[in-house]
Amino acid sequence: MSKKSPKFLKKMLGNVNLEPDIRRSVTRFLRYHPINEFEPFFESIGLDPFDFGPHLPRDLMFLSDEDGLLHNYRVLCEYGIARNSLGKIYRMVKEVFQYDNGILASKLQGFEELGLSKPVIAKAVTFNPYVLVECIGNKFFKVVSKLQCLGCEYDWIEEHLLENASYNWRQIYELLLMLNEMGCKDMDLGKLLRQHPELLFDCSGRSTYSLVGFLLKFGCTKNDICSMFLHFPKVKVWKFVSNLGRAYEFFSEIEMDGMYTGSIIRAHYMMLGSCSLKKANSILANLNTGRRRLCEFIIANPLELKNWVLRARVERLPENREMRTRREKIKFLSRIGFAENSKEMEKALKSYRGKGEELHERFDCLVKAGLSEEDVSVIIKAAPQILNQTKEVLEAKISYLVNNLGYPVASLKPFPGYVNYTTERVKLRCSMYKWLVNRNVVRPTLTLSTIIGCTESYFVRKYVNKHPDGLDVWQELKKTISV
Repeated sequence: MSKKSPKFLKKMLGNVNLEPDIRRSVTRFLRYHPINEFEPFFESIGLDPFDFGPHLPRDLMFLSDEDGLLHNYRVLCEYGIARNSLGKIYRMVKEVFQYDNGILASKLQGFEELGLSKPVIAKAVTFNPYVLVECIGNKFFKVVSKLQCLGCEYDWIEEHLLENASYNWRQIYELLLMLNEMGCKDMDLGKLLRQHPELLFDCSGRSTYSLVGFLLKFGCTKNDICSMFLHFPKVKVWKFVSNLGRAYEFFSEIEMDGMYTGSIIRAHYMMLGSCSLKKANSILANLNTGRRRLCEFIIANPLELKNWVLRARVERLPENREMRTRREKIKFLSRIGFAENSKEMEKALKSYRGKGEELHERFDCLVKAGLSEEDVSVIIKAAPQILNQTKEVLEAKISYLVNNLGYPVASLKPFPGYVNYTTERVKLRCSMYKWLVNRNVVRPTLTLSTIIGCTESYFVRKYVNKHPDGLDVWQELKKTISV
């Protein structure tokens, strides 16, 4: 014991005059300063002075006065447990050193009766001393018995009592029962665990619990989960869980609807758990696309996700109709003077409806009517809604303006909004205005924008009501002209 407690000896010898006779000086010191035998004992079993301070008995000095201490200490040492590991056992489960004679030995013997060898029992006790306590030990027994029923040999169990691993045997046992309840038969479950022992022993099955909870949250059935385990890929379970979490984050970052997220995870959890997806921002940049377009593509082609993993080259998405239409619009807008990637360009893209070729056709329609390309560019920048009307509608409205109202086509330059109004509205207002002019009630020089652009209530109040019969004529015109 003294060989294993150098700090205690150094402290004691520091209080002794070592000259001229060391033996006599030490004997004299101990005669008047009896030592507390617990101090060198605790140091010899691996505890530092600051560790064993709280464990020193207040009213005892001699080891023989502590019932069962030395007996159980000898049982553990003789069983093959390293002396410097006993301190950890004492600190965690002090009651083990207070067992009556024969109890500790019988517990160790019970482990051997399961078929475990002494070295593996010593390792299990060292790394998880709680197996020596009644309730935890029972769970340990149950786990070993259950693994035996699953066809796992004892040498396999010994192999996976990993160094520096403290197992929660209760949690492991409950995990085994849960896997059985999900439909995993003993033979299949034993084969699974032999191929993927980390499902059970990695953090006492915590990663496996996380995986089950994740899949249940997204609507997977017990049969789905059982099937997944029986066909589990060559991926560590913690990595599988991490990959699934990464996929969920990816879907969230591209703002995919929860319904589609759940559907894809339920249908493709094996694929998603087997690969590590790139970050969403990286994918969006590589594909040169937006979140909405990416969501639509993934919903239509979920298996494409396996090509967007870390260190893999990402090919651009095939051009769809929306992208092609946008490209054609940009080409058209650039032709009429919009700067690419400008705010004005983006605003115009949102304003103009139709394909690029349709916009070209409508633009050319205005040019053929007698306007220059420069004038048309100015007009449609001022009133972009003009190009949202079909070529036929534009031709009809320009024809009415020129042939029926007698205005030159150039009048569209100061009042491009004319094209946005219905022919019926224009006909009604202009007919009423002509009637009022003929009766010298209003000036004949009002602009087209003044006649057509104001609200009906203003038009009636400002112009129609100027003649006593004006309101009656207005109502009659409204009946004959469908507004």
